[in-house]
Amino acid sequence: MTTRELRDRLSEVLGRAMYGGERIGVTRNGKLAAVVVSVGDLQALEDFEMRQDVEAYRKAKASDDGERISAAELRHDLAT
Repeated sequence: MTTRELRDRLSEVLGRAMYGGERIGVTRNGKLAAVVVSVGDLQALEDFEMRQDVEAYRKAKASDDGERISAAELRHDLAT
């Protein structure tokens, strides 16, 4: 659906996403620009991302050797 179509049919599109669970792609200049999704889909995505973040944190914490460097050392290492 183009942005022009979205403007003309916004109420219908919102209903399709809210009640029908549809995911509606919106294009601009022929390229996908956005997707209209239900709140439930958004919450599921955010929950998924949070689970991934927690898992990554746990892995990083488990492999942490406790060694630290200063910000100055980090800058030096990045510059070389």
